[in-house]
Amino acid sequence: MGNIPFAAIFDMDGTLLKTEEVAVPAFKKTFEKLKEDGSFQDRMPTDKEITDVFGMTLEEIWNKLLPGKSEEIKKKADRMMLKYELEILKEGKTHLYPGVKENLQKLKEQNIPLFIASNGLDEYIKGVCDCFHITDWFEDLYSAGRFQTESKDDLVAKLLNDYGISQAVMVGDRKSDIQAGKANGLYTIGCAFGFSNQGELAEADVIIKDFSEIVEIIEKRLTSVKMG
Repeated sequence: MGNIPFAAIFDMDGTLLKTEEVAVPAFKKTFEKLKEDGSFQDRMPTDKEITDVFGMTLEEIWNKLLPGKSEEIKKKADRMMLKYELEILKEGKTHLYPGVKENLQKLKEQNIPLFIASNGLDEYIKGVCDCFHITDWFEDLYSAGRFQTESKDDLVAKLLNDYGISQAVMVGDRKSDIQAGKANGLYTIGCAFGFSNQGELAEADVIIKDFSEIVEIIEKRLTSVKMG
């Protein structure tokens, strides 16, 4: 697809999007529906148990929240979850983190190629970007749902390879994001305003508490890359 000397790669949930506003009600509706049709009889997961799975692959999420259930039930849950998430997004009651749009725009204006790398479903990632009118700011939206990758490491590796990206920063709020960046030799930015637990971002090159900090960090990184 070409050769890109430098890019910025963003996780979605807990990095750009206040995911709990979408996912918590969508999970609850999904479990209520599964209870109604007899597919689920156990205790409903708490909000904390739901937010703890953010950033995991879909397989990991359902193994955690629907342990021992059949693949058929897990696939049904997938379909329900996506349906409810898209409905909630269309209601317009969800938000990006403060400063996300303004600072993504600043990076875009500097001609820095921007990408999404998420463990979510393809339709969900597209739905979020369309909802906030930021789709066109990204070169591409990479998701585990689209490419059936088994880990964030593999997804980021595919993105880098497909676009011939030489250097990049990886931005995310979970250990899997930092690990994916490190595994692929990238500079990593940990977002402490997302869903990370204590110490989860310890291996990040830098940790930020507000999205507005990101432009200066990426600009400095780009400068250092240009200087060789």
